[in-house]
Amino acid sequence: MKTVVLTLIEMSPTPTPTGIDTGGLANFLRAFFAPLFLVVVSVVALFFLFTREITRFVQFLILAVAIGVIFYVPNIIEVTAKAIAGALGIK
Repeated sequence: MKTVVLTLIEMSPTPTPTGIDTGGLANFLRAFFAPLFLVVVSVVALFFLFTREITRFVQFLILAVAIGVIFYVPNIIEVTAKAIAGALGIK
């Protein structure tokens, strides 16, 4: 009888977590928005080049690189926040 009960316990389905699984959300958003970001940056950069606004092109390029680093480098926000908190003496 004991083995039957133990077998039934082992065969019972494990409860599934009821919360939303957000483990792959950042990767999904990065994979979705990164190509869109590159297209927008390319179009705007070409516009600045064709209108010969080199100063605005360089400013835009610097801004685009800064935003691109946020998109493409994983955990950059978390690492930056920890570094700033450490510099301020906050644990």
